[in-house]
Amino acid sequence: MAVPKGKISRMKRGFRRSGHTTQKSVYVENKETGELHRPHHIDLKTGMYRGRQVLEPKDEY
Repeated sequence: MAVPKGKISRMKRGFRRSGHTTQKSVYVENKETGELHRPHHIDLKTGMYRGRQVLEPKDEY
């Protein structure tokens, strides 16, 4: 069985995890409203997901 030879220091652990934050969030534009939302997520302003009403739309402030 593979066993680590020694404790991984905080610095080495940080080096390994440094690439975790490089990805930016991707947003797509809603075709009907022009609002930006994340792909495969509900558009919170309209409450629509894949052409279906899932949530009640948010009130305009």
